[in-house]
Amino acid sequence: MNTAIKLGGFGIALAAVFTAALGLGSLFPAAAPTTPAAHDGGHTGTPPEQNTPAAVLPAGLQISQDGYRLTPLTSSLSTGAPQPFRFQITGPGGRLVTDYTTSHDKDLHLIVVRRDLSGFQHVHPELGSDGTWSIPLAVAAAGQYRVFADFQPAGHDGLTLGADVPAAGDYQPAPLPATARTATVDGYTVTLTGDLTPGASSKLTLSVSKDGEPVTDLQSYLGAYGHLVALRDGDLAYLHVHPDGAPGDGRTTPGPDVAFHAEVPSTGAYRLYLDFQHDGKVRTAEFTAVAGTATPPSPAPPAASAAPSPSGHGADGHTHD
Repeated sequence: MNTAIKLGGFGIALAAVFTAALGLGSLFPAAAPTTPAAHDGGHTGTPPEQNTPAAVLPAGLQISQDGYRLTPLTSSLSTGAPQPFRFQITGPGGRLVTDYTTSHDKDLHLIVVRRDLSGFQHVHPELGSDGTWSIPLAVAAAGQYRVFADFQPAGHDGLTLGADVPAAGDYQPAPLPATARTATVDGYTVTLTGDLTPGASSKLTLSVSKDGEPVTDLQSYLGAYGHLVALRDGDLAYLHVHPDGAPGDGRTTPGPDVAFHAEVPSTGAYRLYLDFQHDGKVRTAEFTAVAGTATPPSPAPPAASAAPSPSGHGADGHTHD
């Protein structure tokens, strides 16, 4: 067989091999490249512009983020007399964080709420020289509680870290109250106008009245006429929503309306807590609101009047320090 015939035969055989390979490739397509798994706050190895919004977790769901960590030093909460609740914030490298940027008159806001969204407290612990935060604290009833540390380390964006801390005893979870447009507290009526829209900014206006008359002399509390915290039912995703305007800005009136812009991450039921101050006392009005087409919670059964909590704010245990 001459050289030309040999080369021709080799070419035909090689073509047959390529044809067979292409056929197998159509039956078994190549696997798509994988994306590195998200970690610690949804950060991935891909550039930021390639991350999807779903990769960013709402605030309060993590005990650590961006190298910062909330470490409770108290293992349980008191249901009797207030007992010191102590915790630390550590930063990158495990160092204790002692330098904070003040936000709304405080370096750190501590939110305490039971897992069924009852017993809300908004308090302000003190920072010791050793880097430990501490505050006398009691809750009204046994159960699993979520504590949120809302703070801004110096030179860093604001963070909200969360941890579960139990209160020993017989836990009787309460059903989520039904949606409503009004809430009453200590003789005040607060009316909610506006609706939550998942994934978009929503304007919420809360109007305060007493004895049927609008309250037009709300007092500044933590640099505002009102503070609004929203928690998602189920996982307690956290939003701390600040109001439009501020006392003394020349355009914001001291009531009866306090307006907020809130953006909730998903459909579902949310519990809203409005702190406002009048006649020298801070009170909390609570609402259940539903974002999107989620089924609203069923009305809770009537409850007997509860004895005051250790904080003096009734069964929900509201305190403001």
